Amino acid sequence: MARFDTSFDATSVEPTTPYELLPAGKYSAQIVESEMRVTRNGMGQFLWLMLDILDGPYKGRKIFDQLNLVNPNPTTVEIAQRTLSAICHATGRMHVSDSEELHLIPMTIQVKIKPPKNGYGESNTIAYLPPEKGAAAIARTAKPAPAAPAIPAAPPKMASAPWNKKG
Repeated sequence: MARFDTSFDATSVEPTTPYELLPAGKYSAQIVESEMRVTRNGMGQFLWLMLDILDGPYKGRKIFDQLNLVNPNPTTVEIAQRTLSAICHATGRMHVSDSEELHLIPMTIQVKIKPPKNGYGESNTIAYLPPEKGAAAIARTAKPAPAAPAIPAAPPKMASAPWNKKG
């Protein structure tokens, strides 16, 4: 039995609502929380991630992921390490020693819906997509060139491209 210090009035608190899946699709998101947690059986650890959706109709929604980085099954560890590598590539942080180094960096994720399995209902899965690079990305973001001036101007200084930065 759990006795409350004061009487709880459920009419003054909005009840929780059922968790709804995010529809499948691409989203801009960022990691906002992370921590290593022990697996249920106590034989491993996983990196737990909370991500925020950054824009669109689902802005502010949370989605969660976990990477089994410490596990007796080497295939499970390899999958987790490959996913962590995908996160590093998506955020541009190639060398990290703490998961907080991946926080608050916008990235693109692909959300899919995993069908029910082993008594659990449908769930979202996340794939972390690399940033767009090269001519295709430049062509999509480039503005039309202005008409050439009558007098040639000095060539502009080249700024480094954001995808070439090492983090």
